Amino acid sequence: MGRRWVLSKRAEDYLRAILEVARGKGYARVKDVADVLNVKPPSVVEMLRKLDALGLVEYRRRDGVVLTEEGAKIAEVVKDRHDAVVALLRMIGVAENVIEEEAHVMEHELRPETILLIKRFVTRKQ
Repeated sequence: MGRRWVLSKRAEDYLRAILEVARGKGYARVKDVADVLNVKPPSVVEMLRKLDALGLVEYRRRDGVVLTEEGAKIAEVVKDRHDAVVALLRMIGVAENVIEEEAHVMEHELRPETILLIKRFVTRKQ
């Protein structure tokens, strides 16, 4: 990555949500992102405008949103981190109905070195 980004947890969540929706549908709309994050569409529009101003997404009101190359790189890192934590929580028997909530807390608070160790651990055990 060209720049060193310091994004809010919420901004990271939006990038990951856009990535996941776009992978499934080929594109993402405001309503799709709102549904994934369980937020209201006006909140999505506000964040998309911010991310667009940062050059991480291209947001067009009628066409929806796509990640820029830089936004996609960040979203991949965030998704990778999230997936590793989810895998660990499943492995240790955390109840399925709380895994996402727990992962959300952990993925934003753990150091990158710890996430790397989690990724290595879950990869060996799968």
